Amino acid sequence: MDDTDARHDAVLLTSFGGPEQPDDVMPFLRNVVAGRNVPDERLAEVAEHYFDHDGRSPINDQNRALIAALEDEFARRGIDLPILFGNRNWDPLLADALADADAAGHRRLLALVTSAYSSYSGCRQYREDLAAALVEADVDLVVDKVRVYFNHPGFVHAQADRVTDALADLAAAHGDDVARDARLVFVTHSIPLSMARHAAYEAQHYEACRLVAQEVAGGGDGGDGGPTRSDTWRGVWDLVYCSRSGPPQVPWLVPDVNDHLAALAADGARAVVVVPIGFVSDHMEVIHDLDVEAAETADEHGLAMVRAGTVGTHPAFVAGLADLVQERLVGTADTVDRAALGTMGPWHDACPLDCCRIPDRDYAATVADAPPSRRPA
Repeated sequence: MDDTDARHDAVLLTSFGGPEQPDDVMPFLRNVVAGRNVPDERLAEVAEHYFDHDGRSPINDQNRALIAALEDEFARRGIDLPILFGNRNWDPLLADALADADAAGHRRLLALVTSAYSSYSGCRQYREDLAAALVEADVDLVVDKVRVYFNHPGFVHAQADRVTDALADLAAAHGDDVARDARLVFVTHSIPLSMARHAAYEAQHYEACRLVAQEVAGGGDGGDGGPTRSDTWRGVWDLVYCSRSGPPQVPWLVPDVNDHLAALAADGARAVVVVPIGFVSDHMEVIHDLDVEAAETADEHGLAMVRAGTVGTHPAFVAGLADLVQERLVGTADTVDRAALGTMGPWHDACPLDCCRIPDRDYAATVADAPPSRRPA
C-alpha cells in the first residue's frame, strides 16, 4: 500500500492497562515486569495496593470515559473516525485491538497515547509495543503516533483548572491565607537516571509545571488567548517524584514526594496542593501513592493537603486531544495549527532514532525489525 496517500481511518487510544478484578492483579503485574526477573514476592507487595481497592484499577474505566468524551468532540467537529482501545499490559491488549481493526477493514491508524511526556516507558516503549503487536497480530496496518503534549494548551489549561479548584477547596477548609501561601507540589513518576539522561522527561515536566503555575498565579497563559486566573496564590512550586521501584543501588530521579513533604513541614510550610501532573488519569500511582501514602505523610507532619485532580475528561483536555488528532490526519494536517505554549515549541511527530533510549540496548533488534509499513512513526 502507498503510505503517503493512505488516509487515517481510525484512532487507537493506547494506554497502560490495569486489572479489573482481583484475579487479574498478579497476571497484570507479571505483564508489567515481563523480562525483568522481578520475583512474585515483590509483586505480591504491589498487588496489595490493588487489593485495597477491590482488585480494580480505575484506569480502564477512565479511558472508556475519555473515549466517550472524544467521540462527542469528534462528532461536534465532523471527524468521522471510530476510536479503538488497546493496552500495553491488560485487556484489551494491543495485538487484539489491531487484529480487530484489521478485521473491520481499517488500514491506517493514529495512536493517541495516554502519556504527555517523552521517556522510554511513556513514548518509545509504546512504539515498540505497537510494532510487536502488529507482528503478533500478523496484520498489514500502518500505525502513526500523535506527538507528546506536555505543553499543549488543552493539557495546560485543564491542569490549571484542576489546581485552581484544589486551591479553592483548601481555602474553604483552612482559610484564604493558608491557600495563598500553599506550596504546589507537582508529582510525576520517577524513572532511572540512566533513562532520564536519554530523554527530555525532566525538561518537559519543568516546562509543564511552569506553564500551569504561571496560569494559576494569573501571570499569563503563554500568549494563546486562553484563560488567566486571579492573583490568589503566591506562586511557589516544586517538582517531585513518586513510585520509585527497582534495586536500591540503581539511582532514580528524586526527591520522593514523601521526603519532600516532610522537608517542607520542617521548613515551616502550612499547606500543599499535590498535583499529579505526570498522569492524565487517576490510576494506581495516584490513588495509592498520593491519596494514601502522601496524604498520610502530610498528616503526620501537620501539613494541610489537597490533591488536585488529573486532567481526565476535562473539556479543554478532550478538545486538545482532538486538536492533536486533527493535526496528524492525512489531507487535513496543513490546515491545523500545531499549538504549543511556552518556549519548547510543538514536539516532533516522528521520534528521532536516538530518542528515549535505554543505554546499551540493541535497538536494531527491537524497533527496526518490523517491516516499514508496520513501524509506528
